[in-house]
Amino acid sequence: MSDASLLFVTQVAPYADGPAGVHRVLDQSAVGVSQVAELHGLRALRVDDVRDLEGDVLESARALALFTIGETPWSDEQRATIVGRLRAGDLAVLAIHSATDSCYGWPEYGSVVGARFDGHPWTQEVDLEVVEPDHPATRHLGKSWHWRDEVYQFRDLRPDARVVLRVSDEQLDLDAKGAKRPDFGFPLAWCFTEGNGRVSSTSLGHFPGAWESPAYLQHLSGSLAWALGDGA
Repeated sequence: MSDASLLFVTQVAPYADGPAGVHRVLDQSAVGVSQVAELHGLRALRVDDVRDLEGDVLESARALALFTIGETPWSDEQRATIVGRLRAGDLAVLAIHSATDSCYGWPEYGSVVGARFDGHPWTQEVDLEVVEPDHPATRHLGKSWHWRDEVYQFRDLRPDARVVLRVSDEQLDLDAKGAKRPDFGFPLAWCFTEGNGRVSSTSLGHFPGAWESPAYLQHLSGSLAWALGDGA
């Protein structure tokens, strides 16, 4: 399947200091992402170990979707290919859920996905604020979106990131164990340009219900559409 035009990486790798948890929705997500890819005329290939990738797959893919966790063992050559093709505008990147909790040994990776995971003190229902109602990832949602998920907090959010979904402080217990409030608040989905390329990131998608939800899949589809260059 070296002709895949969307590469979906679902690798679970250990952190430098111990094992990472395994998301039980990975098989579901592969079906959902394949469906989303098809909506955009792309053929999806799921890979659960990047060490098994044939060289031409990463070099020819139009999009790279990541649902990774831990120290994904990208080689130096693979890292250079991802960054180089992204900046050239040849590779769109879609970061899903725990993708921000990956690759701490790759300093440039934070710029590829837009921020670094900094814990999830909350799992709850929230009314997400739709910051950009005309964005392809959110235009189907209205002014707010009632949702249940892990609520991530982040560090090192890119200053040029366009936040499209966020949750207000008032809905979160800021006294919870591990809770912090960064200056930029609690964004849960964003997008940005890197050179001539585009990246969309959403931290939603932890529970099976997400992958059964047309609204969530439309959120992913719109995120991919923007990363591919469709939408302002």
